[in-house]
Amino acid sequence: MTEKLFYANAYQKTFEATVTDCREGKKGYEVILDRSAFYPEGGGQPGDTGILQCADQTVEVTDTHEKDGEILHFCGQPLEVGRKITGTVDWERRFDLMQNHSGEHIVSGLVHQKFGYDNVGFHMGKDTVTIDFNGEFTVEDMQEFERAANERVWANEKVDITSYTEEEVKAVEYRSKKELHGMVRIVTFPNADVCACCGTHVSYTGEIGLIKLISLQKFKGGMRMEMLSGRRAMDYVAEICRQNQQISVALSAKPMETAEAVEHLKKTQMDQQFQMGALEQKLFQNMAKQYEGSGSVLLFEEDLAADSVRKLAAEIMETCEGRCVVCSGDDEHGYKYAMGEKDGDLRVLVKEFNTVLNGRGGGKPFFAQGSVNATRKEIEEFLK
Repeated sequence: MTEKLFYANAYQKTFEATVTDCREGKKGYEVILDRSAFYPEGGGQPGDTGILQCADQTVEVTDTHEKDGEILHFCGQPLEVGRKITGTVDWERRFDLMQNHSGEHIVSGLVHQKFGYDNVGFHMGKDTVTIDFNGEFTVEDMQEFERAANERVWANEKVDITSYTEEEVKAVEYRSKKELHGMVRIVTFPNADVCACCGTHVSYTGEIGLIKLISLQKFKGGMRMEMLSGRRAMDYVAEICRQNQQISVALSAKPMETAEAVEHLKKTQMDQQFQMGALEQKLFQNMAKQYEGSGSVLLFEEDLAADSVRKLAAEIMETCEGRCVVCSGDDEHGYKYAMGEKDGDLRVLVKEFNTVLNGRGGGKPFFAQGSVNATRKEIEEFLK
């Protein structure tokens, strides 16, 4: 059994220990110590990383797990059994996990208080934290939870961690995802959460710094919330502000008015697109008049979108009294095409066109569109 120093003091960064076992495993070497401040993966919290040092060797710990009461330190190199080592936890990473784990407790507790929903899934990823709840609520509810959660942070109250016997814990009202036996570790965040938990947490709520709830979506009959706490939340807000400042400058709008400025820009662009579409349609109608009664037509036009290729072919098809084919593109990247013949049947031609010119596309018997990977000369030769 490994002595778990992180339960006695979650803030212990270094410790002395003795190597009791070392074996090769799937993730490198599994080093076991008689005592450790490295927290093993569990309860949604990733295992710690850091280094183990002895007189002539420094070994990186890439992950930490627990098995049968022993803490496995996954290392890239072996350590000799019996050697004395100094372990150092990657404290910046650990404290980040403590902040985010503690923030999750407060948010989950507040959701449980208001709706009675359970936290049925919790994952601390490299970038964000997700919590799954077994009931539905709104974005407006989430915003209320964010305000309330940060008020608990600002109160800077002491976080209580107490272990109870199986009999003693029957008198305690707490959250738990499963029925527990033996000694039960209860973590209490004042006015927010009382929960059975084996993870590491901050000592005072103020150490969380900031809780930011980012997104909410329906998930498996409930809701999935994405959140950040501590340094991650601060970095996220700072990046949002940086990007908003760039938008502010680009649109000549005040930072608090960028959303309104973007909506105005979108409306202006939609109006311009509508006007351009009307002008394009008028141009195509005039071109169709030029080909009135001319028979089959093959046109190559520059820089037309696929929809414009379709519209031009459809206009000319109505007037030319033959087959109309419109292409747009270049010999290097291929051509978009549309072909039509009023009251005609082009199915055989389109199939052969695609086969010979390495193309794809289709449509109705009298009209088809697609693309070909061929040169202008090859297209012209085929349609002679």
